[in-house]
Amino acid sequence: MNSELTATPKRPMPTLWASSLRVFDLSLSEMLWSRRTVFLALIVGGPVVIAFVLRIVDFMHVPAMKVNGIRMAGPSIFGLLLWFLFLRFIVPILGIFYGTSLIADEVEDKTITYLFTRPISRSAVLLGKFLAYIASTVLIVLPAVMVIFFLVVPIGGGAIATAFPDLLRNLLLLALGLCVYGGLFAAVGAWIKRPVLVGLFFAFGWENFALALPGYLKHFTVAFYVQGLVQTAMPGDSLISTLQSFFREAVSPWEALATLAGVLGVALWLAMRAVERREYVLEQ
Repeated sequence: MNSELTATPKRPMPTLWASSLRVFDLSLSEMLWSRRTVFLALIVGGPVVIAFVLRIVDFMHVPAMKVNGIRMAGPSIFGLLLWFLFLRFIVPILGIFYGTSLIADEVEDKTITYLFTRPISRSAVLLGKFLAYIASTVLIVLPAVMVIFFLVVPIGGGAIATAFPDLLRNLLLLALGLCVYGGLFAAVGAWIKRPVLVGLFFAFGWENFALALPGYLKHFTVAFYVQGLVQTAMPGDSLISTLQSFFREAVSPWEALATLAGVLGVALWLAMRAVERREYVLEQ
């Protein structure tokens, strides 16, 4: 009777969300100050340098960009930089190199056992590190895009106030793209041994190939649904009209949003399922 009264009650297992926030707090600073983040920050800085050069050229009263003799307006230049440099290159690159490393880095550094021996579920480890990835990449990408916006949009007499609502929508689109690509490649990294090669092939091989072909193959790419959410206006010159031919089969924004949300949910579920079931053997 006395032993029952003096027995220490067993502490309940933390919830998935509470455990994920603990891992998030632990991982965020590590990600922000890692070598990978410094390298990728330099990549993100490339478009900022381009925008700065375009602004200097415009300040010298030299047309920054012309297509068939027609000067492109600042919002159109911003749209091109956003789509071709960020949505089609930087966002997938960030998703590949961060998403595939959420668990792989812990295995390589031989710290995975310390995380998995804590009184939290393995799924919480992956989810917390994924949230840290979102926070760190958003802190890198979105400020860079805002700097580019304020440098480029005034070119050609573009009004910042008029284009500002498009900026907000594009920032949300970039954040969504980082989430979806990161979740997709987190699942790839959890299931496959060489995930970076698979990620590079998917983002820069398969997606470009499928988007260029007529038919249904483009529905098996992330970029096809991302382009359905692109809000930035494009000028009506011949070059941009040719580029816009890739968007003719774009889905509606609501269908694109629902599909991307579904891809993110399924990818995270698969990644957490793989982490829960997989046995991690550390090399000596």
